[in-house]
Amino acid sequence: MSTAAIEPEPDFGASTSPSAIRSALLPEDVAEFDRDYEHALDVAREQLSLTDLVETLASWSRVARSTQADPAAHRRMLQAADKTLQTGQAPAGSRSWSTFKTELGLQ
Repeated sequence: MSTAAIEPEPDFGASTSPSAIRSALLPEDVAEFDRDYEHALDVAREQLSLTDLVETLASWSRVARSTQADPAAHRRMLQAADKTLQTGQAPAGSRSWSTFKTELGLQ
């Protein structure tokens, strides 16, 4: 009789734990992280899959690292994004993805 090998739980490291990610965020990001994390937990429970949870934590881990690297720059980016969402106007000096690809010679 053979038994299936038991795979060890993945080790994502302490810096990708939900509490470590949450503590590295700016206060204005915490509520959105909490919503995304709760949603990913619900999906994991319903689908019996950790894929969404792992992807959510990986995404927020990148945000946390960016925040820790330069909190002021991250805050400016959030403010610019919020202004763009409120006004519908792109930030001054920005260009479209199509224009940028052309500049890079990709179109």
